[in-house]
Amino acid sequence: MNKFYKTMFFSMILVGTILAISSMSWLSAWVGLEINLLSLMPLMKNFKNKYSTEAALKYFITQALASMLILLSSLTLMNNSTIMTSNYDEISSTTLSMALLMKMGAAPLHFWLPEVTAGSSWPICLLILTWQKIAPMMLLMYSTQIEHLMMAVILLSSTIGGLYGMNQTCMRKILAYSSVNHIGWMLATLMVSLPAWLIYFLTYSMINTALMTHLHTNKIFFINQLNSYSTFNNMNKLYFNINFLSLGGLPPLLGFLPKWISIHTLTTTNMFYMSTILILSTLVSLFIYLRITFTSITLTTLKSTTTKMEQNLILAMMLTNLSIFGLALMMSLPNMP
Repeated sequence: MNKFYKTMFFSMILVGTILAISSMSWLSAWVGLEINLLSLMPLMKNFKNKYSTEAALKYFITQALASMLILLSSLTLMNNSTIMTSNYDEISSTTLSMALLMKMGAAPLHFWLPEVTAGSSWPICLLILTWQKIAPMMLLMYSTQIEHLMMAVILLSSTIGGLYGMNQTCMRKILAYSSVNHIGWMLATLMVSLPAWLIYFLTYSMINTALMTHLHTNKIFFINQLNSYSTFNNMNKLYFNINFLSLGGLPPLLGFLPKWISIHTLTTTNMFYMSTILILSTLVSLFIYLRITFTSITLTTLKSTTTKMEQNLILAMMLTNLSIFGLALMMSLPNMP
């Protein structure tokens, strides 16, 4: 696939997301989600891997099923009004919420996410784990939220995302389960504060971009490949490990900032039990990240060679520097908790 078609499909993904989050009716939001889905499929198939077709098919089936539920719910709700702020029937509202949760990969509807990412390239993984969550989360905010359902999904996502990632050796699956864990945090934050959710999502996306750029540049797909950085010098390895620890929310790195803001926001709204469970689940995820960093540091490595840095690796290092010093920068801003 040449650059023109890649640019066209990426542009259509952008258009689909903007259409979905700016729509005033569920039908037009569904159209935006479908544009988003159909634009991503050719990019997934472009990855020359024997598992890419299987991953693309799994992604299409699950997303099409979720889209069908969204369309069914929206048509049912259109009997009353086409405006999103109308009073909804409880069954239709529950179906709509579950369909949006399936699209973003929240537990217990996360079954497709690790399998799809395992057969996709790192750039596609980055798209699925970051950009593709924007439209479903914003639409979920517009919908009538069922508190008990959302509480259950948040607790399941944070717990499953931490526990299921412990026995994985595939880096893409580890980051997929990490995404499920972060979805729990983002949904909890979205329920109480949109600005806090925006800070969390932007920070999470930035750290993931830096981390996956390192993995993509060095063709790392499994944990046992971390001891074969033949083109990694010590500084590159340090940046790589800092990204993982920042993703886990280890202070004083930037990844700790959104978790701190989320805990502050949740405790001010008397959601103490949810905050406790989210913190405990993060400790499990942080154990996984520490295991990965210790593996890359302590295992015997191949002879390191000095190579010219690629441009995308330089970008990853710039983002990592922001991750190191970003927390101190944010702390200096006014009105921060």
